Amino acid sequence: MRYLIITYYKKANGQIDESTAVARNLKMRDHQTASVIIDFKKLQVVKANLNGMQAPKDFNKIVEYYMQHYENIIKRLFEENGYEIELKKSGPELSPSPDQLVIDHKEPAPFQ
Repeated sequence: MRYLIITYYKKANGQIDESTAVARNLKMRDHQTASVIIDFKKLQVVKANLNGMQAPKDFNKIVEYYMQHYENIIKRLFEENGYEIELKKSGPELSPSPDQLVIDHKEPAPFQ
């Protein structure tokens, strides 16, 4: 799988729900209805539209946010697309920023 697709929608009672999916390819419907689309092959944010407002397409910041909620899915997406990730906790002497995400691209093993 390549993409993490997150869609926010409002119920009749005013409550906001979230739907999450992973996909190999994007469909036109995904571009039209999704709130957030993250490409884990190119390491980029395809779409970031929250509450009708365009959000900054900062890959690391968005992945760090969703890592809190979908850690296993995100780790699997990185691994399936040839990346290793390492979470580094910020120390108490550092600013109280969230975990920092370090992404390393796996080099394919040479043929023997």
